[in-house]
This record gives sequence, C-alpha cells and structure tokens, in this order.
Amino acid sequence: MQSVTPVTEHLLRSMAPPEPDGDSKDSRGRVLITAGCTGLPGAVLLAANAALRAGAGKVQLAVCRDLAIPMGLVVPEALVVGLPQTEDGGIGRACADGLASRAASSDAVLIGPGMAEDADTEAVTTALVHKARDVAIVLDAGALIALRAETDLTRTRREPAIITPHAGEMAQLLGLEREAIEADPLAAARQATERFGTVTIMKGGRTHIVVPDGRAWCYETGHVGLATSGSGDTLAGIIVGLLARGAGPETAALWSVYVHGEAGRRLGRRYGGIGYLAREIPNEIPSILAEVLV
Repeated sequence: MQSVTPVTEHLLRSMAPPEPDGDSKDSRGRVLITAGCTGLPGAVLLAANAALRAGAGKVQLAVCRDLAIPMGLVVPEALVVGLPQTEDGGIGRACADGLASRAASSDAVLIGPGMAEDADTEAVTTALVHKARDVAIVLDAGALIALRAETDLTRTRREPAIITPHAGEMAQLLGLEREAIEADPLAAARQATERFGTVTIMKGGRTHIVVPDGRAWCYETGHVGLATSGSGDTLAGIIVGLLARGAGPETAALWSVYVHGEAGRRLGRRYGGIGYLAREIPNEIPSILAEVLV
C-alpha cells in the first residue's frame, strides 16, 4: 500500500495549474454546469460563482426551465440554458441528447449539485458522460446515482472523471454502512477509485484524494465551518473552473481541496469561528490562488 502525501502549499507549487495562453476568455476555457432543481436553486449559484472565481473564462448553466431567468439575473456572467422540467421541479431526461452535444463542445463539465437522485438525473448524467468522453468531467451529489447504476460509466475516458462524495454518498456508492466509511475514509476512497476508475475526493473533516494509479493524498488543515450547506457545491465549482483552465484531474483535485480548505480557515478567522456561509467562499478563491502561485 502506497503512503499518503499531505496536501500542502509546497506540494501545490510543484504542480501549478497552467497559466492562460492568451488574453481572451476563450484561453481560460468553457464550463458547462448542469445542476439544481426548484427546491435547491442555490447550488447552481454557488457552483457557478466558484467556477468563475477559479478563473474559468466562460460559464454555461444548464438548469430546469423555471430557474433559467432567475439564474441569468443572479449570474449575469453566464449563458443560461433552460431545460425540460419534471413534475418535481428537476431537469427532465428529454434534454439528454441535446445537452450532451453542448457538453462535448465544452472544456469541462460539472453535473449534479442540487439535482435529485432520480431516474431523470441518471439518464441526463449517463448521456453527458458517454457523449463527452474527451471532456474533463466532475460528478457531484445527485449525479453520483449514475455510477450506482452503471459501474463502468467512467472507465472509458481519455482522462479520469472526478467524483466528490461525502460519507453518506460514498456509503451508497459502495453498498456499505456510513459508519464503515467514516471509520476508514481512505480505504473507501481507494475502493471507489478502483471500482469506477475515477479521481476520488472523499470529503470530510480530513479530505482524502486517490487517483487511479494508487497514489493518495490527505488534506487535514481545513476548518470545521466548511461543514455547512452549500460548501460542497463551491468545491465542485472550483474543480470544474480549474479543469477548464487546463489543469489535469489530479492537479485540479488537489488544488481545489486546498483552496476550499484555506478559504474556510480565512473565513473562520474573520468571523471568529463557525457561522460563515458557503456563498462567502468563492470571494476568497482568487487571492488564495495568487498567493500560492507567487
């Protein structure tokens, strides 16, 4: 069993994400975020802002019909696509083929924040993953249902997909009890990576990252205040933003976990502990990236 490497500023400086090649937004990549439902519209906003703050040049938001205009108003930097909507207010599977074509022309795709774990989400996620085989991809939250249905879904990709489960989601993915995941999160991350061929970010008080060749890292210096609603959506947004800029899956995963954790630490100091909000995390991202990259 290989050793586990701490995620530190020193480590990240040895694997910096690429600088933009040019002065146009196209040089920083195009992101597609498929996310949200009428009950959880904020997940879209959190992920979009995080992707933009991480430096993505263009962001497209694919959301259910009722969210399209509100999202266009609160994220004026994004192109917003309104999609067919289920009776429960989620993204309907009828959009799958058309949305998959849009995904294939993007540089990085995020699927899942704020989406229900249902058959429509499964169908949409499966279509996007199959169509966009050469596009960097992140599966978060609701999108993880597609892996439970099709274990080999992410195995035939040019580069591994990134998944971001917390303990409860990991338990469902592996068919284990949550207590077993919490007792040995690194072992769970290794098992998920072996089963799905992914870069696995096992979220928790100590976040573990495992890549398909068996190497593993651990980030231990985050802040307890990050255990708050919407925090995971911002992490997913950071990841897809860095992927769009040209970072590989391993680099994007490690940098995002560090930046997310450091943002929590800074906000904790500013607010005197817990109680800061996930919406405040994205504003910390540019300065953290700039300081580490100096």
